[in-house]
Amino acid sequence: MAPAQQRICLWFYTQGEQAARFYVSLLPDSRIERVLRDPASGTVNIVEFRLGGIGYLAINGGPHLRLTEAVPISVLTRDQAETDRLWNALIAEGGEGGRCGWLRDRFGLPWQVLPEALPRLLAEADRDAAGRVAQRLLEMGRIEIAELEAAFDDTGLHQA
Repeated sequence: MAPAQQRICLWFYTQGEQAARFYVSLLPDSRIERVLRDPASGTVNIVEFRLGGIGYLAINGGPHLRLTEAVPISVLTRDQAETDRLWNALIAEGGEGGRCGWLRDRFGLPWQVLPEALPRLLAEADRDAAGRVAQRLLEMGRIEIAELEAAFDDTGLHQA
């Protein structure tokens, strides 16, 4: 018996294929695996794809359900350049930036784009420094690594 395959389901009104193709263009180890169409009309019902190695289904299910911040895609980025590239691509053409690295893309899917430096700084033994990082994070939309590091070091790079 083959092992069960796990997939995360994303419910779209009609733009599942466009969304999946956009998403796989953004991250390594991503690809469209299969597009399932209604035999009678030829319209796309389901797109099976991998995003950063994780399995997803984009379902064109109509207006009955909505994408929600309760189930975002969270991506850890290596550095500021990757953070900026991904953030800017996701908010382009109608997406909207939020706080603390959160955003909603043009298809309505919520994301959180976090540089790898953030969890490292928040987990440091110096709890006062980690607290300054958390406080600075609450003031940010797109995350700026240099500002988090300055908050950690208490250098005052950011002037509120």
